[in-house]
Amino acid sequence: MKPLIVLIFFFLVAIFAVRVITGIYNFPLSARIGISVMLLFTAMGHFIFPEGMVLMIPDFIPFKKSLVYFTALIEIFGAIGLHIPQFRILTAWLLILFFLAVLPANIKASIEGLDYQKATYDGNGLMYLWFRIPLQILFILWIYFSTIRIK
Repeated sequence: MKPLIVLIFFFLVAIFAVRVITGIYNFPLSARIGISVMLLFTAMGHFIFPEGMVLMIPDFIPFKKSLVYFTALIEIFGAIGLHIPQFRILTAWLLILFFLAVLPANIKASIEGLDYQKATYDGNGLMYLWFRIPLQILFILWIYFSTIRIK
């Protein structure tokens, strides 16, 4: 829920900030600013709660803690890449693939009732998937329509 709040809040702030600075409404830019701040916010969580995030990763995958930090770097570089014109489209496609790739970890965490912030198994459980899967789809569509398919 927090990433969604961050996304919407900073999207709305960006709409008005861009309008004040440029004199026009630039919704794709504002949307990219919002998703970039959200990505930086979620990347921060990887450094604050690595033990809980490690528990999201399937047992057969090695170097779990390194992978948690690596995914944080993906989010950070993705947040930056969305604002570099030469890399914007590639970054968007890579972020879409990233959101698809991490969805199984979110599903695993929900099935197991993981609360990654506490690294315990007393989280929201399967009910969380009713929110998380549509949220993941929103992130994908948000990036697609603000970056790849701009009219």
